[in-house]
Amino acid sequence: MENKAIMLIFPLLILSSSCFVSQSYGKKVKNGAFSHLYNEIKSKNAGSIDRSHFSAISQTNHYNYSDHFGADDDQDQMKERDRIERLPGQPSDVRFKHYGGYVTVDRPAGRALYYYFVEAHKSHNSLPLLLWLNGGPGCSSLAFGAMTEIGPFRVHSDGKTLYKNKYAWNHAANTLFLESPVGVGFSYSNTTTDVETGGDRRTAIDNYNFLLNWLERFPKYKNRDFFIAGESYAGHYVPQLAHTILHHNKKGGKTIINLKGIIIGNALMNDETDIKGMYEYLASHAIISDETWKQILKHCDFSDKNTHLSDECNEATDDAAANTDAIDIYNIYAPLCSNSSLTHNPKNTSEIDFDPCSDYYVQAYLNRHDVQQALHANITKIPYQWQACSDVIGKWVDSPLTVIPLLRELLANGLRVWIYSGDTDGMIPVTSTKNTIEVLKLPLKTPWHPWYLGGQVGGYTEEYEGNLTFATVRGAGHQVPTDQPARALSLIMHFLSGTHLPNSSIIH
Repeated sequence: MENKAIMLIFPLLILSSSCFVSQSYGKKVKNGAFSHLYNEIKSKNAGSIDRSHFSAISQTNHYNYSDHFGADDDQDQMKERDRIERLPGQPSDVRFKHYGGYVTVDRPAGRALYYYFVEAHKSHNSLPLLLWLNGGPGCSSLAFGAMTEIGPFRVHSDGKTLYKNKYAWNHAANTLFLESPVGVGFSYSNTTTDVETGGDRRTAIDNYNFLLNWLERFPKYKNRDFFIAGESYAGHYVPQLAHTILHHNKKGGKTIINLKGIIIGNALMNDETDIKGMYEYLASHAIISDETWKQILKHCDFSDKNTHLSDECNEATDDAAANTDAIDIYNIYAPLCSNSSLTHNPKNTSEIDFDPCSDYYVQAYLNRHDVQQALHANITKIPYQWQACSDVIGKWVDSPLTVIPLLRELLANGLRVWIYSGDTDGMIPVTSTKNTIEVLKLPLKTPWHPWYLGGQVGGYTEEYEGNLTFATVRGAGHQVPTDQPARALSLIMHFLSGTHLPNSSIIH
């Protein structure tokens, strides 16, 4: 199997057919978040990407969102058409409703995003609405969030049948997955340049338009408490969308979308600390040598003030790459997929030991015609296979070096902000996130301490003044809900309810 960490070797432009966990046909090769980091390392003087601080405001003022609803659209009928009766291979005893379909985000351009929505198992009329975004840029929330992380089903090794995820997050919320931007998964545009070129600003605008139009189709959620979650490059998407929502709520003088908070995991947030923290983690976990780490500290300046990295720095980072290309950098203790072939009969499943070849099973399942019909997907017959991560988006044109100003804005507006880290991720590791949080310079409210689940340490946490909580998840890599599903479900339940993570092993 081609190793994901191969990205450490080749200098790529952002995206460049990269993805946040895997690529088409399930090959775990390229992480888009690291594509961004590596671009910073190897292309300091490239100058082709707008790296200014993100601001969606000037990009959204000229939109008249009511134009996108369509006067002739019957939203009730559209909702009913989106209802999924049954997915092929679905378990029989499913009692929640789920939906899939398209929402237009720019009618003149013919831009539409695909969504998959799962109502809560119980109390769907009162539980909050949660939007999940995967990163990349260019990777599918259907592929990862829905099918391998927090969704209600996972795919068997036969690529044909599904089994239940008993730790699905629709036990805690009505859960919405979005394939964004266009060119990702089943999302499409009738304007070719939309698919060939992506960027953070347009992604935020399209995601906001999606929410407005989706809430017209599902109006009972209009005033519901709303939260945004995501991981990896969604460390950009989530705060950027939250910023856009806040702006339009203020501009309209009313609550258009009832945003209450955000939660992001192993998130790309601040290039300088993310890059340096990655090497710090690799050194502290005996993956790169102390000498390599010393050379990186001595010769590498990853700050935005530096536009060129020295030959000595490049030599040190190349040496680091040579020591990581034979492991899963996204979970440094996890096994690699040794046999990606589908099986005639499903293999036994385990929530504790998740199958590292699962991306192959998802790839096979979502490319089946009967599955796409059931999902109401691929209605335009896109001229390429569905892919977990897009290789049709050829260029990413804007990506700020940091989202720290946006995090400060969200906290200043009273939003609940949680940041979590799987502690075995070597890509955007806990050291990166801790160093980024330090840049915020927030007073500590509750010191570092373990949190518990089932009498065991689930991870460690600390709280800061201003409504920021940081938590680690013990034994989890880049995809926390995949590696530690029970701990991830406990984490999201406490986040949504606004309660502290349990600081005692005593089960009450």
